[in-house]
Amino acid sequence: MAFLSDAVLRIAPSATVAISRKAADMKRAGRDVISLAAGEPDFDTPLNVREAAVRAMAEGKTRYTNVDGIPELKAAVARKFQRDNHLDVTADDCMVSSGGKQIIFNALLATLNKGDEVVVPVPYWVSYPEIVRLCDAVPVFAMADTSSGFKLRPEALEAAITPRTKWLILNTPSNPSGAAYTHAELKALADVLLRHEQVHILTDDIYEVLVYDGGKFATIAEVEPKLRPRTLTMNGVSKSHAMTGWRIGYCTGPRELLAAMTKLQGQSTTNPSSISQWAALEALDGPQEFLSGWRAKFQERRDLVVKGLNANTGIDCLTPEGAFYVFPSIQRLLGKRSKAGTVLKTDEDFVLSLLDETGVALVHGSAFGLSGHMRLSYAASNRELEDAVGRIQDFCAGIS
Repeated sequence: MAFLSDAVLRIAPSATVAISRKAADMKRAGRDVISLAAGEPDFDTPLNVREAAVRAMAEGKTRYTNVDGIPELKAAVARKFQRDNHLDVTADDCMVSSGGKQIIFNALLATLNKGDEVVVPVPYWVSYPEIVRLCDAVPVFAMADTSSGFKLRPEALEAAITPRTKWLILNTPSNPSGAAYTHAELKALADVLLRHEQVHILTDDIYEVLVYDGGKFATIAEVEPKLRPRTLTMNGVSKSHAMTGWRIGYCTGPRELLAAMTKLQGQSTTNPSSISQWAALEALDGPQEFLSGWRAKFQERRDLVVKGLNANTGIDCLTPEGAFYVFPSIQRLLGKRSKAGTVLKTDEDFVLSLLDETGVALVHGSAFGLSGHMRLSYAASNRELEDAVGRIQDFCAGIS
């Protein structure tokens, strides 16, 4: 009898965690390392949010809460969806979990059976297909490469749907590509989904506040109200309010689904951190003016990185519309040899050699389903980014 379960053996470790850990180990060993592998804002959590957490502790709000979140936070989540996404929901249509990843995990584990299919656009966040596999279901990959600006086209979605399709996972703005769908692009996908009533939509909007160049964020349940009865709209405070470690995600969706997710959460983590919930309440209801300043800073960093990577390095980098990642192609550099003599057969060879030879930590594109690319997070200071881009340019210049 095997000790480890078939379920855990079906999944792969997180590549982003592995690279970040290796970079941290190198740094502890005294190496000069710039890690741009993790997706985490470098800003501090806003002071008013931190103060709300201190008040919660001082007031003894450190006990168990309702499994799906305190009523005050659920009401704030509903207000957020009404205010920002024009979704007519109440607190009863919302739930709170320990991070956005738990929302996704709960939804898929509560609904998927063996052999069910989930359409996952490529490139994808590393956890999507692994959570699907953990549920003994099948990820079906729909290509959204550079030819479409990393956006899923309606014809690719149509081709991926079968009678066994239960979910489409849609992430906008995207990790890892930064692609952000417009209202019209979402409407075109919605028109396909209206023809397939068995398909539910899980939309991951965690980077909602980071859309650049004056673009306007849209979510599919807002674009096509007919899809609302089968759409789970997920968001959180991790990226918007620099609260990655606080672990608060939230969602709205069909009440039958939320009840199943709450049932599952009640047998796993129970409630999210009580202190984090009170902090998230302040994050959602408190001042939001700082977001425009953060967005402007991220756009400045995006432009710095894109310009630097495209400056005669052999790298081809599209300009993303949102999030805080670029996902450049390194195809022209593969098959060659680094200055230290390493043959760069794959994108993983490239990023590992880059880390060993220059101390810059990135993540290989094949971890996100699209080989020949790499992901760089520009959630770092301008000084660090300029230094990192210079090291990448030098590394590429030494390739022969």
